[in-house]
Amino acid sequence: MIEAIELSKGSIEGIEIDFIDISTLPMLNTDLEKNGTYPPLVEAFRNKILQADSVLFASPEYNYSLTAPLKNAIDRASRPQNVWANKAAAIVSAGGNFGGGRSHYHLRQVGVYTDLHFINKPEFYLKAFEPPAKFNDDGDLIDEEAKNMLKQVLLSLQTFTLRLQGKN
Repeated sequence: MIEAIELSKGSIEGIEIDFIDISTLPMLNTDLEKNGTYPPLVEAFRNKILQADSVLFASPEYNYSLTAPLKNAIDRASRPQNVWANKAAAIVSAGGNFGGGRSHYHLRQVGVYTDLHFINKPEFYLKAFEPPAKFNDDGDLIDEEAKNMLKQVLLSLQTFTLRLQGKN
């Protein structure tokens, strides 16, 4: 995700990426919702999604699926008013033998119900542990082919976002 943010600052005009930390969101419990209101932390998260033109999901794969914190965040933002609705989205992942690709399929399935619209191509699954090295010791992406593919994902997301907004 850091590399996507850096790309948006330097080499792709018209894209600004904000990192949203989902690790502090409380687990969804609809019994605690009162009169359509949510805890302040959840409201702040939902407002960030609502204000975004599109969404870039970056997540590892756990047990062939998306992570529990990501699913919780999606569920939190899908409560009435579903703030995911009609957003363009893309997915990037890095992982083991399939690069996190299986989680993409589950995330796309969840996106059907939440009315997210994912780009179809290019797909970005980074096989992080195969040579040559993809990351340096600080966790920075150093693989030039991967950087180029990430840039293509961002450009595709930008084009699709503008198309959905009727600006293309």
